[in-house]
Amino acid sequence: MRRKIAVGAGETVRVACASASGFRALDTVSGEVLDAGVLAVRVGWLTDLVEAMATEVIAAHWSREDLDLLASGKAPSGEKLPPNAWMALRTLGWTATAPSGVYVSDRVRRIAEEQAGRVLRSAHWRAEVVQGVLASWPAQNLDPMRRTPGEWEALRAAVPDGARTAASVLRARTRQILTFAAAHHRLPADVCELEAAPGAGGQVVLAAADRQLATLERCEDDPARFAVLTVRLPVCPGPCSRADWHVAVVRFRLPPTIEATAALHTPTLRVRNGRLRLDVAHSTAVPKAQRAGHVRAVAFDYGLNTLLTGGTLTLEGGPEPVVHTDARPAFLRINGILAKADRLRIQAEQLWTKVAHLQRLAEGRRAAGIRPAPLVVAKLTVLREEHRRISRRREHLNRAIARTAARFMVEHARAADASVIYLEDLRDMEARGKGRTLNTRLSTSVRGQIVTDTIHHAARYGIAVVIVPARGTSKYCPRCLTDFRHHTAPDNPKTGWKWATCPNTACGYSADRDVAAWQRIGARGLTHQHQCILNRAHGSYLLRSTVEELDQPVQHVPHPARSSSGPQTRSVDRTKSVPTRNRPAPNRRRGVSAPPTPPSTASAASGAGGKRPATPTPQPAA
Repeated sequence: MRRKIAVGAGETVRVACASASGFRALDTVSGEVLDAGVLAVRVGWLTDLVEAMATEVIAAHWSREDLDLLASGKAPSGEKLPPNAWMALRTLGWTATAPSGVYVSDRVRRIAEEQAGRVLRSAHWRAEVVQGVLASWPAQNLDPMRRTPGEWEALRAAVPDGARTAASVLRARTRQILTFAAAHHRLPADVCELEAAPGAGGQVVLAAADRQLATLERCEDDPARFAVLTVRLPVCPGPCSRADWHVAVVRFRLPPTIEATAALHTPTLRVRNGRLRLDVAHSTAVPKAQRAGHVRAVAFDYGLNTLLTGGTLTLEGGPEPVVHTDARPAFLRINGILAKADRLRIQAEQLWTKVAHLQRLAEGRRAAGIRPAPLVVAKLTVLREEHRRISRRREHLNRAIARTAARFMVEHARAADASVIYLEDLRDMEARGKGRTLNTRLSTSVRGQIVTDTIHHAARYGIAVVIVPARGTSKYCPRCLTDFRHHTAPDNPKTGWKWATCPNTACGYSADRDVAAWQRIGARGLTHQHQCILNRAHGSYLLRSTVEELDQPVQHVPHPARSSSGPQTRSVDRTKSVPTRNRPAPNRRRGVSAPPTPPSTASAASGAGGKRPATPTPQPAA
């Protein structure tokens, strides 16, 4: 299904996806109302058929020659391959076939071919990276993970678009090849030998079919909140004829993120936890984000304890542009959520240790020809299920953290009337050599998902997201570009290098290193915005390199005071002139008389004295 929306001047089309749930459906042939369980079972039968056919196509053409042929865009006859994956596969003759004795329509086979084509096309990029790593494999260096600068240059030259490929990707592929070489005592030939043929995924992409299989319309009663999906589903695991395919009408609630004016597209079906999930794609017209020409921006720096630290910067034009900021940071602290994520991680590690121990015991008994104890097998099943549940909780918590951080940055940019968000590029940062605790915290952070969610959320308001190199952002003073001196924070007795002080006596700037870092990130992005390039893989802009001459210090300006043109309020004198109520005045006794003291026990010099009575004594009138 293809829907188009009107796009005005300075606008573009934003395609997003929102997930919805299907709880019941109506079988139009039998008139039966399908509850959530029956509906999920029927969609599961369709998913199994599609996945089986797609997996067969992928396995049959999992070779470097077929991957190159599909990625070339031309058939052996010289014919240009269509952009749709299923049409390209049919042009090459790579068609999907139904299992023996099972009847599926041509639309269902089309969906299987579309999913298989997408998987094969995505594998070509991995094949190119692996081929480049193998071609530049260092012969003299015994540790390929520690390449020399010359070997790194040769590696990037061998990989297509190697200058823009993150170093973490190249190191990950190197580790994968080393694992293969340790097991087989040789290097792999290509990615098809290095990796097994992937699966098709447990989903049904209805976008590859036409209206004869599935249609999606807004509900006539309430088009802003509900939609109706009409789709043909099998009534048994192995449908033998067309009569075993019934039309089901699914009425579901649209997520609140889908606007009433958005154009809906045919969803993707999947079954999760016994429930039908619909990934509804929708298109809206949004302002177009600009690559350059930004005057006001916000920048953010990542942290572990304080997740985000950022602020607003302004670029003033002229022959020599100057970056101004009031240096008033905004913090996103979610210490409680991060502590919860850490507790779940520790619990998952403990459970996995127990699972690995029981697994070794069971495998040892099987190797000795002894049947494992039923109690051990039952305990192993329970521990695996508990580990799966904790992993799902961690996944949901990380998603919530990423959404919260993305919304925080975008709403801060909207409040500051900024047109761009600058973030540091931490794709190459790996958790190694920093201690067990810090390595674990770095490896379990969700920086990549935060960037993805920020790009998706910022596109709704036409705000550009630019990734800036992070090297040197915490090393130099933002006001004079002098090397910082890092030391412990003056208000925190814990050890560390959290605080930064400028040794330049003319500057003397002292602040948290994260506060200084976001100023450097924003200034670097504003002064290098003409060098930004579009990262088509993620839809963001990327700044690959910087020029030292363009790095300019940030000028701090005081926060603007309130305007005097507004309504004047009466000033209140808050000078403290009397003692605070209900508090004893210093150096003054209470106004309660003491009982008279007998003359025999008190001298005339000491005057009247004694113990104060339990109740106040009335004072004589003056």
